Formats: sequence, C-alpha cells, structure tokens
Amino acid sequence: MLSDTKLNLLQQLVQNASNEEIIWTKGYLAGYLDGNKIGIQTPSNPISENIAVKPLIIYGTETGNSKKIASQLLTTFKKNKIQAKAVDVFQFDKVKLEKETLILFIMSTQGEGEFPQNAVQFYEYLKTTNLDLKHVSYAVFGLGDTSYPLFCHAGVLLDEVLFEKGAKRLLPLVKADVDFAPEVLNWEQALQAVFKNQEKSVVVETIKTSLEHKKNYTGKISNKIILNDKGSNKETYHIEIVSEDEIIYEPGDALGIVPKNKLSDIQFVIDYFKIDGKKEIVLKKQKNTIENWLLELNIKGLSKRSLEQLGKLLKVEITFEKADLIDVFQLYSKPETFQIEDLLEILLPIAPRLYSIASSVEAHDGEVHLTVNLNKFKVNGKIKTGLASQFLADYSENEAIEFYIHKNQNFRLPNEETDVIMIGPGTGIAPFRSFISHRDATGAEGRNWLFFGEQHFVLDFYYQTEIQEWIATGVLTKLDTAFSRDQEKKIYVQDRIREKANEFNKWLENGASLYICGQKNPMSNDVENTIIEVLSQERNISTADAKQILEDLETSGKYQKDVY
Repeated sequence: MLSDTKLNLLQQLVQNASNEEIIWTKGYLAGYLDGNKIGIQTPSNPISENIAVKPLIIYGTETGNSKKIASQLLTTFKKNKIQAKAVDVFQFDKVKLEKETLILFIMSTQGEGEFPQNAVQFYEYLKTTNLDLKHVSYAVFGLGDTSYPLFCHAGVLLDEVLFEKGAKRLLPLVKADVDFAPEVLNWEQALQAVFKNQEKSVVVETIKTSLEHKKNYTGKISNKIILNDKGSNKETYHIEIVSEDEIIYEPGDALGIVPKNKLSDIQFVIDYFKIDGKKEIVLKKQKNTIENWLLELNIKGLSKRSLEQLGKLLKVEITFEKADLIDVFQLYSKPETFQIEDLLEILLPIAPRLYSIASSVEAHDGEVHLTVNLNKFKVNGKIKTGLASQFLADYSENEAIEFYIHKNQNFRLPNEETDVIMIGPGTGIAPFRSFISHRDATGAEGRNWLFFGEQHFVLDFYYQTEIQEWIATGVLTKLDTAFSRDQEKKIYVQDRIREKANEFNKWLENGASLYICGQKNPMSNDVENTIIEVLSQERNISTADAKQILEDLETSGKYQKDVY
C-alpha cells in the first residue's frame, strides 16, 4: 500500500499524463521490477505462462527501422517464452507461405506509396499467384510518414492482398508515423493478449495510432555557398535558414521541404495539351489554376504504378520502371480523348524531401543548416538533376521558404560521457557536424572520432576549417579521411576502418556508440561488412558471431544508421 502522500502524487501524475506517457510508465515499472534498465521501447509485462504459438516475423525495410522493430519483437517474445523467428522478406521462401500458420508483417512505405525494394517481389508474388491462405493468421504493422501523400500505403496494400487470399486478420492494420515507439509497444501488448486467449473468443479493439503533427515553419535562406572548389565533380551547397519563429530541433533530426516543379516543365505540359494554364479546375473539391496544380503535383520520377495509369490514358504500354512525365510526352502523341483533367487526377502531390540537419541549436542559435549535394544523373544520355536539390540550389536568398522538422528518435547522441564513432562520407557528414557542434557547445566529455570521405582533398573537403578547429580544441579526438580520387587506387572510409581495426574495436569494446550516415548502396553496406570483418578479426570470432554483435549493438541503440 502507498502512503496518502505518495498516493496523491501518483494520482496527480496520472491525471496530467497522456496515454503515451502512461504506457511508457507501465513499461518502465515492469522493467524496474525485473532489475533492468528500461528505455522508451521497453516491452510490456511478461506473461507468466507459456504460450503455444510460434509466430514468424517478416519485415520489409529500406532504412532498417522495420528490422529494428522485428528484433525488438523477438526480444519481447523471448522474455515471454514465445518461440518466434524473424526474416527479411527478400530472404523468405515464398513457396512456403501457404505452410505457415501465424505471420506478423512489419512493412515500411517508400516514396509514392511504394514497397521497399526488398519487398517488391514478395508483393507481386502475392498479387499474381493463386494462393490459398485460409490457414494463415496475420497482422500487419505499417511504417510511414504522415507528411507523404500515401501514408503507410505499402502496409495497406499488403493487408488487403493477404485478406483477399483468405488469411485471417489477428489485429487491424497499424499505421505508425515516424515516432513509432509507442505504437510498437501497443502492438506487442495487443498481440500477447490475442496469443494468450487464442483458444477463446477474443475481441480486440482497433489500436489507436497517434499521428505526429509536424510544425510547419516559414523562414528564408540567409546564406548559401558551394562547399566544393572549382574543378570538382560535385556541386554541394551549405545552406543556412533563419525564421522569426524559434526553430526547435535536436542533433539527428532532419529538415523536410516540399519542392515545386520548374516553370519550364509546367509550360511544357501546358503546351502538350494546348490549353490555357490560367484555366481553373476543381480537383478533390478544391479549385485552382492548371499552372498552380502542376506546380505542386509530382511529374518527376513517376512510379511504375503512375506510369501504368498514364499508359492507359495514352493508350500505350509504358515499360519504364521510372520516368519523368515530360520524357513520356516526348515519346507519345496525345490521344484526342486525353484531357488535362485526366492527368491531374492520377498525379500525386509532390512528396517531401528530407535533409539531415547540419547545425546545432546550442551552437547556431536561430538557424538551421543543411548540406545539399546537387543530384546529377544520366537518363538515355541526358544529364538530369534531382527535383529537390535543384529546387534548393536555385532558391533565392531572402525569399520565403516553407519547411518542417522531421524528428528522428532513432538517430540520437548518447549521454555526454559516452564516446562516439561517426562515419559520414560526402553529405553524410551533415548530422555529425550537428553532433560535434552540440558536444562542443555543451562541453560533453565523451570522445569523438570522425571518418569522412569524398573524391578530392583539395576540392571536396567539406567544413575543413571547422574540423581543423575541432581538432585543435580537442572536441574532435580523432579524424580519418579518405579521398578516393587522389591516388591511383581508390581509398574509401571502410579502408581507413580496416587500417585502424585494433583501435576501432577497442572503442566499441569500451562502450562507444557507432553511427553511419550517407548513401545506403553501396557505402553503408560496404562499411557494415568491413565492421563485421574487423570485429571478427580483432575478437577472433566467426563472421556470424561478429554480425550478431553488430545486430545486438543496433538493437540496443548503440549502433544507429541514417542512410538513403
């Protein structure tokens, strides 16, 4: 029993707490009784009796969040004596699908409501194969971002096709926003309730998903410079944005913008239809001019689904996996029946683009900084640029720009005493400039080791002056650089990790937190394989054991990635 004083305090706390905070507290107290150190992702109370189910967890992921949730779910099940296994959807043998009885899907959504690359074949197999899944029970946990037009659409499509094939829903589809930890905890508890009462008639209420409402800001670009010297193959911008509102963010967060189409591209589409761009059209109960609709609807890098819809309107078969609307219009003439209204109906709003924040509130008061590479690529021999990076490169200084802060709870600094290893070639350095600036401004005692790489030392050493100052003041303990084109044999950051294998391993053994930011393919995969190689070599263990160590570090939050 509690004393009257403690009871009053508890009642006041509960009355003023949100549902999310109450759920967190419940998990914390459960973990405290177990003698464990508990964080926000603490699993729910253990179930005392054994549960005779063996769920298979299948995850589809692009950035690793689905895999992280699958690992967390396995840990929870293990504590509750539930036998389970997890597998990447790409590695799952689709032929065995009909033989399973209980499957939990964790599926992220990419771009225009698309499946992650590793899950595309699996979904196509489900759609096109005459499967009988009436013996399968399932639940789907969808991951997405409410800023995007088709929120958790891959999870929606997966849930629908499984139900169509006769599978039985254990729980309603969960659609989780970027701050998904509370929804994972709710899902775990709901699943365990179903498992525990599997032989009884159980009615499970729909899991309420708390969607994050992102605050929109209006600011202006106060400074924009190219970080590369003349002669570089790259065009990388340092962009500083200010706002009259206080911009609230933490190291590891990203800035989201919704770019707009170029006026020349809009005019091409208007000319294709031979119409007046000032004409007003009602679309989804809203009226706007054709010019304004085309300004904000996506006409770049259309998905396969959008191209299929466009092909029907053009009465042709479009075989491209991705293409710009203008590329298609240059190939095919307009049928008489094809009207601008038909086009506007199938085009989706332009999706936001996210850029890792390269500044710190403590060090850059009232500002938010970005490191943006102008994305250039060739399509059929033509040089093209990315919509968002070109949008920012062309944006005029002191002109109003709208943006929002994308919270990233899965890319956070540890406590001030913990050492950190940061691997960020190219624009992957952005969040680590934020990390180091923050640690410098707050006087954090943990050591900092940065790995940075680009093509040329003289032309592409981003933030060189600041980095040298950090080394001089001691906030940056170690720096290893790899400039791939400065010698005949290309050298990358993973080569520097191999060279420092012994010390790298010692830092990890002594509790350092590990971070990677930058391109997923091939950079982050190559770096991760090198780290596994180093762990295996330095600890004299098998590759499989080294891989497990890295996975354990990721599950515990000691290894975090922000890759794209």
